[in-house]
Amino acid sequence: MAEELQQQPVIYIPDNTRKKSSQKKNKRIANIVIYVVLTLISIVWIFPFILILLESFREYPTLNTGNPFAGADYKFGFGNYVRLFSDTRFPSWFLNTFIIALFTAFFQTVIVLCMSYTLSRSRFKGRKLLMNFMLVIGMFPGFLTLLVLYNLLKDLGLTQESAVPGLILVYCASSGMGYHVSKGFFDTVPKALDEAARIDGANRAQVLYKIILPMAKPIVIYTILSAFMGPWGDFIFAQYVAFGAPGGYNVAVGLYSWLTKEMINSYYTTFCAGGVIVALPVTLLFMFLQKYYVEGVTGGAVKG
Repeated sequence: MAEELQQQPVIYIPDNTRKKSSQKKNKRIANIVIYVVLTLISIVWIFPFILILLESFREYPTLNTGNPFAGADYKFGFGNYVRLFSDTRFPSWFLNTFIIALFTAFFQTVIVLCMSYTLSRSRFKGRKLLMNFMLVIGMFPGFLTLLVLYNLLKDLGLTQESAVPGLILVYCASSGMGYHVSKGFFDTVPKALDEAARIDGANRAQVLYKIILPMAKPIVIYTILSAFMGPWGDFIFAQYVAFGAPGGYNVAVGLYSWLTKEMINSYYTTFCAGGVIVALPVTLLFMFLQKYYVEGVTGGAVKG
């Protein structure tokens, strides 16, 4: 028996194999910790949205400061959504917001893409100075100009009940300053395409709309989404321009008016239903266009 044991070969495990095994084990433990932390963060982040969704189906309108799922007043139903569209001004607020976001998305996209393509392809005197100037100006918070913009819009008759065209004008006025991401994407498109099209007789506009934009679908969709989301969720400036005039409210200002001390106990669950309705368009857009949105962001970050 002793001879048989002596004749068995001795298995030698190299140090590299041991190190690799140890590294894999440590990596597995690190991944587990990361996934656990991310899961907890996701739960904390998504819980308020789930709570708002559940509260929107609660029939009793009073703000529930205790357990929202306990008590005789918690009863599922669609009464808040029916009330939202039949007994409130929410449809007009939603329409105002949609009109503002739609027109802003169109005009802002056209301006941003034209500005980005011009700065990417053209070389003219003062180009660097213009880009630096817009970069510095863009660092100042927009609310610093609230008083001046309000007085200007008031002189034009574009406040309160007529706040919708005034907001569209303000949102589109400085949109050319947001050229950075789009310009970075256009810088990655070979200039040889422009030169070939110009040789064939195309002008600058034809090169942009017929050659470059079909290849730049991700950045176009990114620009449209960014332009659409800005006015869709704006509150500060929209409230400032349309104060005291419900006909000029957007959904953010209109829904917030239900959270006053006098109205919150009558409109809280209706407010939650309105929040769900407002979140649907942007959520659906991101679900269907997420691929192009990510491509636009990453593509525009390659060059400056």
